Amino acid sequence: MSTVLPFSRRLLLGRMAGGSGLLFGTFLLPLHVRRAMARSLADKTDADGRLVAWNGRKPPPAHRPPPPLIMLDPGHGGKDPGAIGVSGTYEKHIALDAAFELKRLLEATGRYRVRMTRWTDVFVPLETRVARAQEAGAALFMSMHADAIHDRAVRGASVYTLSNSASDPVAAALARRENSADRFMGPGWRNASPEVASILSSLMMRETKIDSVRLAKDMVRNLDREVDMLPNPDRHAGFVVLKSAQIPSVLVEMGFMSNRQDESLLRRPQHRAVVAGAMRQAVEAYFAAAHRVAGVVDLPGIDPEAPWPQGTEKSPPLGQA
Repeated sequence: MSTVLPFSRRLLLGRMAGGSGLLFGTFLLPLHVRRAMARSLADKTDADGRLVAWNGRKPPPAHRPPPPLIMLDPGHGGKDPGAIGVSGTYEKHIALDAAFELKRLLEATGRYRVRMTRWTDVFVPLETRVARAQEAGAALFMSMHADAIHDRAVRGASVYTLSNSASDPVAAALARRENSADRFMGPGWRNASPEVASILSSLMMRETKIDSVRLAKDMVRNLDREVDMLPNPDRHAGFVVLKSAQIPSVLVEMGFMSNRQDESLLRRPQHRAVVAGAMRQAVEAYFAAAHRVAGVVDLPGIDPEAPWPQGTEKSPPLGQA
């Protein structure tokens, strides 16, 4: 048998026959045609089988997708001040300033595109925040807050993922306050029947929740190296802004405005930079893990040959990020 037979000896044909449907048949390729096709293939590939030429010309460079988009969500804004600190600091200002710092650090890596649900002191409904992330095709959604509770001795950062039930009474109370800004109706399923919407949402939420939990653990691990944390800081509750079925999402409480020490720290740009630096390291660790799992599969905007940080180092000093 000839050694130049990489193609099938037969080709499958199909045609429409008088509107009655598809008719299929095969025909035997002549030997000289099969040999010509084999030579053509050899001319177009290298020893590893990679395409090197097409009709005598080099193939166009492979299109690389843009870097992954990260949506930052500074909590509250405009008519909604959020928590008010013991000295009168508004949560909405702390969240926005911290988000701008995190945006700067992420963009400085050259690995990510970053958008924010709000850029100024404006009110954005919770549903709109989620919709903006979905419409932009975000790979991650990170909501940034600094809440207040009645016990002023409680302090420390924490990270939340979505759950139908709260992990503890504090998480439940935080979710109720954050969700009180408005009411949520998932923008992705308005035109689907309730049955279809339920099935699709369930399937996507299952995968999204796995990634959200992984991101939360990276976030807790890196924040814990830099700032004081609540006991059991990896928590969950029914936050409206985490209800995207498609996007891994976390909510980071950077501290409590009701605690004088936390409020004082969050008012300082240096401390917000430390928090943002830890969050950046968590994002790097998240995508590094995805890169390793993907193996030879290219991730959007990621150079497979480029080294990835291990997420084990402290945040760099200010001005060296």
